[in-house]
Amino acid sequence: MSVIVPVADHVAAAADLVRRYRELPPEARVRLGKPSSNLFRFGAPPPTLDASGLSGVISVDPVARTADVAGMTTYEDLVDATLPHGLMPLVVPQLKTITLGGAVAGLGIESTSFRNGLPHESVRAMEILTGAGEVVTATPDGEHADLFRGFPNSYGTLGYALRLTIDLQPVSPYVRLRHHRYPDAKACTDAIVELADPHGCLDFLDGTVFDAGEQYLTTGEFVDALPAGTSASDYTGQKIFYRSQQERAVDHLTTRDYIWRWDTDWFWCSRALGVQNPVVRRFWPGRYRRSDVYRRIVALDRRHGFSDRLNTLRKRPVEEPVVQDVEIPVRNLPAFLEAFHRDIGISPVWLCPLRLRSGRPWTLYPMKPGELYVNVGFWSSVPEKAGEPDAHNRRIEQLVTDLDGHKSLYSTVHYSEDEFWQHYNGLAYRALKQRYDPRGRLPDLYSKVASPSAHTGKTGR
Repeated sequence: MSVIVPVADHVAAAADLVRRYRELPPEARVRLGKPSSNLFRFGAPPPTLDASGLSGVISVDPVARTADVAGMTTYEDLVDATLPHGLMPLVVPQLKTITLGGAVAGLGIESTSFRNGLPHESVRAMEILTGAGEVVTATPDGEHADLFRGFPNSYGTLGYALRLTIDLQPVSPYVRLRHHRYPDAKACTDAIVELADPHGCLDFLDGTVFDAGEQYLTTGEFVDALPAGTSASDYTGQKIFYRSQQERAVDHLTTRDYIWRWDTDWFWCSRALGVQNPVVRRFWPGRYRRSDVYRRIVALDRRHGFSDRLNTLRKRPVEEPVVQDVEIPVRNLPAFLEAFHRDIGISPVWLCPLRLRSGRPWTLYPMKPGELYVNVGFWSSVPEKAGEPDAHNRRIEQLVTDLDGHKSLYSTVHYSEDEFWQHYNGLAYRALKQRYDPRGRLPDLYSKVASPSAHTGKTGR
């Protein structure tokens, strides 16, 4: 159970953060520091502003179905605070240490997104420390409505969320899952279109592609009780959730275990660290079977190049990390998967249908309202092409462009600057930057997210 943070404590912590921000030299470029990260951009400059104290759930209102939350609160703590009231956030990103402020300033998604959109769409109000050092309240219709709509996908380059008020939804104690197998991408896509009716009876919908001939959609519904003679499955120990999709047609989880079903094994990425080996798993402490632990191991490897040196010793090719989430219009999903299997070859791949709740596009991530997209997530590495260190990532970005999709920015970007601003509304971003960070104390969005090799492109505005 998370501890509710007294309002006075939050106000004091926020005031301290604002004070320390304003005391930094005017020429200092500011980067926020927090205990954990789920970004896959390594080698960034060290943080200059510690915000680790700005966490905790301030209040939960079970009648209004809202929560008042500090910006650095993890979803693990947020869920622990809301579930006792029979409530959860409308969208809970898959990993426990993703923060609410991070999911709103970046992008988050999960199996409720076909119905509830993205995390920032359930925000009612945000208290934001801007790059100019001001504290403003951004709401959909207030003085700072431009910041409210431009904050998502800004990744801390316009300001930091100190406090957010979000909507919650009611839950039942359990989730009943059904795993549906499809023989090809066309059949799977047709089923997504049918199942992703926001007015239908399903509460959850996502899927896994094991290969071109084996794909699953998992549907979920809240239930109040388990069937007689059954018990809820547990995938926090020796069992592995994604493998259960191939092994059983129907399953039941507690709601909390369902929310975190992917975290224990970081989807399937724990296999690269040996954690899915039965012997290793038996001796790997349960408290360390978590996404944040695995991410720290990967960060250590990226920093010191252990894997690259081992591949060199074994006379194996250097690996190119391919860690991305992209949103593809559902009509173009078969074409994307066909090219992905042929040109990239990573498996498994995650599928997560989504549709914006809002009737208007969001400024820096201009998906079309009313259109059904499918998030395709893939997180691995492939042998690097000789002389083309970013070839696979560039191929994916080109595919996304060709198929009218969008790419999340939590991982490195390989677009030239001209390409980048064409995709992410550079003109509107510059207007927001001028209003809320006129002295450029926070990083520029392109400079923050782009791979070093991408900076050879021309400046685009």
